Amino acid sequence: MQNIIIDRTMAGHTSDSSFFLHHTSFPHPSLPPAPLTPRFRSPIQRPPEKVNSYQKNQTCQSRHKVSLIVRADPIHTMKTTILSALAGSAALTLTTLSAMSKDPVVTTFGKLKDGREAKLITLENASGASVQITNYGGIVVSFNVPDKDGKMDSIVLGKESLAEYEAGHPFFGALTGRYANRIAKGKFTLEGKEYTLAVNNGPNSLHGGKQGFDKKLWEEGNYTFRDGGQVVVLTYTSPDGEEGYPGTLKCEVRYSFDDKNELRIDYRATTDKTTVINLTNHSYFNLAGHGSGTILDHIAQIHSTQYTDTDADLIPTGEIKDVAGTPLDFRKPTRIGDRIDQKDFAPLKFGAGYDHNFIVEGKPGTLRPAAKVTDPKTGRTLECLTTEPAVQIYTANHMDKPEKGRDGRTYNFRGAFCLETQHYPDSPNHPSFPTTTLKPGETYRHTCVYRAGVVK
Repeated sequence: MQNIIIDRTMAGHTSDSSFFLHHTSFPHPSLPPAPLTPRFRSPIQRPPEKVNSYQKNQTCQSRHKVSLIVRADPIHTMKTTILSALAGSAALTLTTLSAMSKDPVVTTFGKLKDGREAKLITLENASGASVQITNYGGIVVSFNVPDKDGKMDSIVLGKESLAEYEAGHPFFGALTGRYANRIAKGKFTLEGKEYTLAVNNGPNSLHGGKQGFDKKLWEEGNYTFRDGGQVVVLTYTSPDGEEGYPGTLKCEVRYSFDDKNELRIDYRATTDKTTVINLTNHSYFNLAGHGSGTILDHIAQIHSTQYTDTDADLIPTGEIKDVAGTPLDFRKPTRIGDRIDQKDFAPLKFGAGYDHNFIVEGKPGTLRPAAKVTDPKTGRTLECLTTEPAVQIYTANHMDKPEKGRDGRTYNFRGAFCLETQHYPDSPNHPSFPTTTLKPGETYRHTCVYRAGVVK
């Protein structure tokens, strides 16, 4: 068991220690520093195919005009033809590059009850696949990708409007924190001092409390196109004592979407006082398309040999158990519904299905595969990679009443699965677990990748 999983690089000795400064996109090993960009840039651009057709016609017209004077001056005509062709080619190239490298589209999503305005940011790649994110709760609103026949549909559950999100929902697509998952009795002790948190899940604190990061209006900006993908950065400063947590926590979350249909989420945070932190994304996935029945026929493979055992309230007992010989063994691709209701396995009874923390194989801190899920019907696949030590697999077991969703669709019991990359639940109360403590001068880092694909 590794003692320290969280990346605790000292801010004074890292090249990206200034990632919070005024929307400056924090550097990533594969990405050069990005210059500041205007808050809003025009998304309106002529579609490549129309521009190409237009330019092609213009080129043909130019050639036609040139051919009329060939007999009079062959040399002049040749020069004119070459220059015309070069100009047309350059225009086509510039137009194509412009269309491929456009910045994200930013629109108004609505106003909160207090009058503040939320934005909807659309990240789109060259094939037309797209991801929509709102700065309210950092929510992934839609994730549109093709199936084996090329049909586009969103594979995440979501709401139609900002008002519906503000009215309450089961963390659809939300950025959860300060501490994702559960903390027992809403209490933990840090450096000899006991902290009491907001309780919102029976006797426990869940996903940061009653007013967690999923209900905050994040500051949005730095909309860019970099290294083949569109990028948006969200920032939020959580004040000392918010929901009972110590320290002023400065957070920055970077969403990027590229031509490989990869949604990458990079998290960074620093604090001015010793605290605990555990951030994740809580997207609900259905690879058949949101609102397309249950996910029981989906095939899942989880790169894990162990899980954290829990009590009836899903609080870890502190014991690490092997998945071998249990319904939690997904080391080989297995239909999700095959063992989900196995009555002689207490952990399934406690979670009313899958709601378990799987310890991901490999070295924490390195980006590695956590899980892969396939829908045999549509051919869509989803791979999840993470730098975190674990992933919580949840199969929407508590969505026992129909939930109104986007596009007039309805979401039902076990109509989705979640892949929440994270540290272990209740880690602050278990010294043997990988630490979630963050101290001044250290930087919290976490990367998660959701890679959508298709098998035919």
